[in-house]
Amino acid sequence: MNPLFQRLALITGRDGLEKIARTRVLVIGLGGVGGWCAEALVRSGIGKIGIVDFDTIADSNINRQIQATSRTVGQAKADVLKERLTEINPGCEVSAWNAVFSRENAGQFGIENADYVIDAIDILNCKLDLIEASIAAGATLFSSMGMAQKTDPTRIRVADIWKTHGCPLARLVRENLRKRNFSGGFTAVYSDESIARQGEITYTQDGYGNRKITNGSVVTVTACAGMILASLVLCDITERQ
Repeated sequence: MNPLFQRLALITGRDGLEKIARTRVLVIGLGGVGGWCAEALVRSGIGKIGIVDFDTIADSNINRQIQATSRTVGQAKADVLKERLTEINPGCEVSAWNAVFSRENAGQFGIENADYVIDAIDILNCKLDLIEASIAAGATLFSSMGMAQKTDPTRIRVADIWKTHGCPLARLVRENLRKRNFSGGFTAVYSDESIARQGEITYTQDGYGNRKITNGSVVTVTACAGMILASLVLCDITERQ
């Protein structure tokens, strides 16, 4: 047994730990949610992980993104996180792409080989493309909805996308999936916390590189959402409730 995961094995057992080690997860979007999710997965023995993000680290990322420090500002998010994850567990196979996910390039990330896909994208069209591609490939999808402007991590919920409520991004996802004639289901992580100024929450519809309007966000919420996403993967692998 890998000594890194002795404490985990006390919960999962050897069989569960071996299942985790054989699992491949793809995490797309490495901001305040996706980065923490990837970290938790690697610290929990995931054997193969792919990480995708087009962006570079900015000063404004330091308040909530795990790979963002004063030293890493200006570097590619995916590259910095790959280095960090490899240092945590050298036995984990980490693949990194500095790219925007889209319908046009969906084939380059190996979704068809992934057991799980984590959607932590905040560009709406790219998010919709990933949802469709993941379900079509047969991967288990866990999707993060909007955590901007939220301050209470205890209001984070888990539900099928069609049963989400109180989240502006989830509403847009539902509306646009209907426009695409998508009727499948998948698990969403969202917050039902009320936002005082919901008119300021605006997500771009187009883009491949275009950023959404800047909204406030705090690590206490985004990191919790990332941890919940990772927990969903681990519990599903080991069939724990």
